[in-house]
Amino acid sequence: MTAISGSNDLMKLEDMERNATHPLLSAGEDGDDNDQGGNGAGRPGVGTVVKAKPKTKKPSMYRVLLLNDDYTPMEFVVHVLERFFNKSREAATEIMLHVHHRGVGVCGIYTYEIAETKVSQVIDFARRHQHPLQCTMEKE
Repeated sequence: MTAISGSNDLMKLEDMERNATHPLLSAGEDGDDNDQGGNGAGRPGVGTVVKAKPKTKKPSMYRVLLLNDDYTPMEFVVHVLERFFNKSREAATEIMLHVHHRGVGVCGIYTYEIAETKVSQVIDFARRHQHPLQCTMEKE
């Protein structure tokens, strides 16, 4: 090491050594515990890094329901189930018969936005074909 002349050069050398051993200390802090009550609490630049975990929850699910009426043809209901709910011919027929005999049947379970979209698509499609088919949704 070379000889350092002057007190300013000595202060810079001490600052460099302190920053190498205590990288969280800010300029002007000396690193001793006598400044703020002995535990280092409340000093700027010194602390614990805590990574906050996001708290997420699963979205609420909604049942999309078809309601029975005496006017909508059974084949039209089967077509709606195939087209909007991606049901096979057999599954659609089974749901349609359930709606016919019990008055209501579940077409699928979706998040709110998807359920709302499916309900409006079914109602719009039924009205365009002049059928009074009703579709609704309820929270699961």
